Amino acid sequence: MRRTTSIKRPASLRRSGSAIALGVSAAMLAMPAHAQDNSEEEEAGEVQLETLQIRDYTADSNPYTQDGAPYKARVSGDPRRVQPLAETPATITVLTEQQIEESGETDLRDILDNQPGVTVGTGENGNAFGDRYIIRGHEARSDVFVDGLRDPGMTTRESFAVEQIEITKGPSASFAGRGSTGGAVNSITKQASTDYNFTRVDLGVGTDEYYRGTVDANFRVSDYVAVRVNGLYANQEIPNRNFSDRERWGVALSTLFQPTDTFEILLDYYHLSADDIPDIGGYVPRPTGTGPSDVTVYDPWDDVPNYAQAEDFLTSDVDTFTGRLTWELSDTFTLRNSTRYGETENGYVLTGLRGGAYDPDAMTFGEVTLSTHQGYQEVDYFVNQLNLFADFHTGALYHQAIIGAEYSDYNVANGTFDVTNNGATNCETPGRGGLSPNYCITDENRNVIFGQDQIHNLLQRNIVRGGIDSDWSVETLSVYLMDTVEVNEWLTLNGGIRLDSFEYANAVLGRGATTPTLYEYEDTLWNGHAGITVKPHEEGIVYFTWGTAKNINGGESDLGGNCGYGGICVADGTDIGDGSPESSTSFELGTKWDLFDDHLLVTGALFQITKDGIFESAGSGYEAGGSLNTGKNRVRGIEIGLVGNITDKLMAQVSGVIMESEVLEASDPADIGLRLSNFSNQQFNAQLRYQATPAFAFGASATYKGEMFTGQPDDAASYDSTLDVYAYRVPDYWTFDAFATYRVNDALQARVNVTNIGNEDYYLAGYRSGHFLYKGDERRATLTLTGRF
Repeated sequence: MRRTTSIKRPASLRRSGSAIALGVSAAMLAMPAHAQDNSEEEEAGEVQLETLQIRDYTADSNPYTQDGAPYKARVSGDPRRVQPLAETPATITVLTEQQIEESGETDLRDILDNQPGVTVGTGENGNAFGDRYIIRGHEARSDVFVDGLRDPGMTTRESFAVEQIEITKGPSASFAGRGSTGGAVNSITKQASTDYNFTRVDLGVGTDEYYRGTVDANFRVSDYVAVRVNGLYANQEIPNRNFSDRERWGVALSTLFQPTDTFEILLDYYHLSADDIPDIGGYVPRPTGTGPSDVTVYDPWDDVPNYAQAEDFLTSDVDTFTGRLTWELSDTFTLRNSTRYGETENGYVLTGLRGGAYDPDAMTFGEVTLSTHQGYQEVDYFVNQLNLFADFHTGALYHQAIIGAEYSDYNVANGTFDVTNNGATNCETPGRGGLSPNYCITDENRNVIFGQDQIHNLLQRNIVRGGIDSDWSVETLSVYLMDTVEVNEWLTLNGGIRLDSFEYANAVLGRGATTPTLYEYEDTLWNGHAGITVKPHEEGIVYFTWGTAKNINGGESDLGGNCGYGGICVADGTDIGDGSPESSTSFELGTKWDLFDDHLLVTGALFQITKDGIFESAGSGYEAGGSLNTGKNRVRGIEIGLVGNITDKLMAQVSGVIMESEVLEASDPADIGLRLSNFSNQQFNAQLRYQATPAFAFGASATYKGEMFTGQPDDAASYDSTLDVYAYRVPDYWTFDAFATYRVNDALQARVNVTNIGNEDYYLAGYRSGHFLYKGDERRATLTLTGRF
């Protein structure tokens, strides 16, 4: 049995001589020693020799990539994607381990922000405990998976134990379950193998006190047992914001027990501790003017100093235990069971900005003041997923069917910190109750009035962990059926249906309340997908797919009763269960061409996502109490891409998307026709690598994000109807990175990365008030030495 038993090769790779050769290459890449036992594979001796040579040098290489094209993933790490990615009728962007390493990015948020169709967002109070993603205009912060199992909670995510990252774009609830309106993110982790012993050590140093060390070691204990250990320690200051920093340490242990060729057990443990002093960044003033013909739109204040306070922190501690069993019952049936238990603790106390509005009459800016934002989250969850894979014929039809069931129990307790500011105030500013003492860091001309030694100690906070204000839980039982039917050599049909039966409960302690209000209900969600694939040429397909997804009321675990951010929405006088689930429908027409002996994949897709029955907040902003199922929006676009080897020396991953969004229905009629918040109409990314000599390679990447406008999720961007302009603009930007690698010998390699070469001031996202503009990192240079033993 191959180490990648759960990766099911498609029928098209079983039926022809050239396909057998490709299948041999894939199997040998994962387990070359065992591949020699296959008589058919022995016939492809030339391919075996080539693969053995590659595998000899990089025993720790990604088993899912195309042989000889390390930027191009051949198959998904999710075994339910039964076809090669070049034949899968969906837009799935896969970032391989080598591409991620050469990009110079390490945190999942930074990796994804470079990808077209994905933006990052801020949460309520400027931070939602950790990473937050928006795919094709729709929330995906709860649609993050690890090895096909949902990874709940808002936490910091790292790449040190990741084999590849897969971004599915478009509703995919047949695979993901509830949510996944715009898509989902699935990280595939590194697993132990009985193939080889290897050890890889990476040591990196760089500007702004950058230090990073990782180790990846696989030990073949016996013919049947192997252990793989990945370790991480990293510490870095944020470039040119040197009071803020990021510290990470983690370990991932994987143990393989493979007593027979048809049965294996994988046991994994993962731990990550992240300890940051974040820099929320700058702000952008609201536009001013007297009317549509007299409008001034302002760019963000680029020169805002780092104002983080000495007591600020953002911490994440993640512990997960996973067991996976794979049993090849026969040539036709394979059983796979995955079980995970996880615990996560996240907390933050951060400093933000307020004020700074521009007065065109006085030609001055209001004083910029400091504000406090805080919260914590405790997550524990259990999930078990069972899949039965069946490959069989009914007459001339070839089926690759999956029958699956999943049970999950997710529990998230959200709490607050009691924060007291003991520092002396230095100004008075107007508020709801009139003038009140405050902490100002600028005067009316945006001149900073404190030096760097003073500005970080203004508030002098005393922080005490407080009580729970939201105790959220969702228990779900799911069943699904999927089938990919090969009608003939040029026609394939696919479809699936999923049922999710859930019970929801959330005890919310509102402002000023002494006892929590319990919201609970239960419901059943039905979702599905269907598509047709036509293969007009051996190297290309054309496909059309339809898919659905549904979100539940209160489905975002971190928001409690904040209706406008995905928390519980309850209209006056009604119960939480009165609303219908939010429903999304997607159509996609696409094509994929696997060229140059399957070393270059070119893709293109037209898509439309319509989300209906959106829970909206009405009147009061975003508090509990709002409108049920009153919103509707639509996203349309075209996405193109290529990945793989353009020539023998040049490899690339290039993709771009042009989209438009529109609010079709809303509780506030003024929102109809506006674009969605935190939505970029144009996005582009290219990463190229040129192998100049056998030892030396260099490359560069370019990223473009079009302008965005702030606002609440699934809602129109903030808009000033008097001035006929969107209120708070996050400007578009280009960034450029470069890298070079030199292989000293088979055991030692050096890589230099320079990120944000032009030292561009750019912003990833903005809070709806125009404050908390998440600032992208400025220029950094690093040197990484890699040793293989």
